[in-house]
Amino acid sequence: MNKILTLPALALALSACTMMSPGMTYTLSKQPAGMALNSSGTVMPKMDGSMVMTTAKIMGLAPNTYYVAHYHLQGTQSTNPCDSGGAPIMASKLVGQTDASGMLMLSGSVAKADVMNATYFNVHTATGPDGTPADAGVTCTAVKMM
Repeated sequence: MNKILTLPALALALSACTMMSPGMTYTLSKQPAGMALNSSGTVMPKMDGSMVMTTAKIMGLAPNTYYVAHYHLQGTQSTNPCDSGGAPIMASKLVGQTDASGMLMLSGSVAKADVMNATYFNVHTATGPDGTPADAGVTCTAVKMM
C-alpha cells in the first residue's frame, strides 16, 4: 500500500521526481524488495536555518517492531532513486519502535549540508534499537533537496 509524505517547509521533489511545494502531501511507495504493507503515514522535513528537522508518523506496520529511516544518496543500480541501492546518510538516521497497533513515530534533526545530496528517504525494518537495517526497505520516496 502507499504511505503519505507531508513536507510543510522544505521544497523537495518526491514520488517519481514530481516537484513539491512546502505544505503539500505526498505518497511513499512500497519498496520493491519490501514486504506488502497496508500502511499510511506522513513525513515532515522542515528547514530551520542550517538544520533539517524530520518528523515521521507511519501507521499499519508490524506491531512492537523496530524501524530505521534515513535519507540516501543516489546509487548506481537504477535511475529510480528508490531502486538505486544508494548509501544511507547515517547522520539522518531515525530509529523507533512501533506500538502494539503498528504505529511508528520518529523525529530528529540533521545538518542541512549533510542531506542536500539526498535522492530518497527510506524506512527499513531494523534488527533492534541500534537501528541496523534488516531489509532493503519497506517504504520509500524520491527526494530532491532545494
